[in-house]
Amino acid sequence: MTALTFNQAAQQAAMHISESKRMVVLTGAGISTPSGIPDFRSPNTGLWSRDDPMEVASLSAFHNRPERFFNWLRPLAREMINAQPNPAHRALSQLEQKGVLKAVITQNIDGLHQKAGSKTVLEVHGSMQELHCLSCRQNFPVENYLESFIQKEEIPRCVNCRAILKPNIVLFEELLPMNIWQQAEEQATQADLFVVIGSALEVTPAAHLPLYALEQGARLIINTFSPTYLDSRADLLLPFDVAEIWPEIVNLLG
Repeated sequence: MTALTFNQAAQQAAMHISESKRMVVLTGAGISTPSGIPDFRSPNTGLWSRDDPMEVASLSAFHNRPERFFNWLRPLAREMINAQPNPAHRALSQLEQKGVLKAVITQNIDGLHQKAGSKTVLEVHGSMQELHCLSCRQNFPVENYLESFIQKEEIPRCVNCRAILKPNIVLFEELLPMNIWQQAEEQATQADLFVVIGSALEVTPAAHLPLYALEQGARLIINTFSPTYLDSRADLLLPFDVAEIWPEIVNLLG
């Protein structure tokens, strides 16, 4: 595939989008790094280059070493709560408002798509916006615990049964939320244009979604700096900054 200039790539992306009737996007950590949220897998800078995920972000870690789990989570939660959407998030919201983009499927837990105004957002790895009691099964808004958890560094507990609350995110050793995952599969198989933004497609089963779209005849656009297993099957590769290329694509669409 011939390398394109920024302008050529933006024009081709805009052309594919203008010809689409059902555009679906899958986003990964790379769409949120311009908002100051670190990714997990980049060499040297990713969170997993510093911590073993099974030691700090697994269900076993939550149950057996809750203090270590929350000490690891606290700075990340602080960054996510304070982060603001960047131009890429806002561009996708604009595409949804135009009726072009039908759904955003995201591996991210930061809620930035919703902050940007996107309505149809499928969070396959859960969200930091809620805490869940595994004992009495109630959910609580994270806002209720910001001061105690972030500032006082206390472990969040259920107001009813005093059990430790688990963030409503998918940890290692956990299954994805089935209802959300089924919706994501449906969106992928119904898409005529599937766009990957900021994901190296290394984490399954989310990494399979663009393959499902391809199998149904969809076009594929991949916007990442790192290679993916589907690069050779993509109709267009966008090795450009997400916060720069997507506002330009939206601008070209008018």
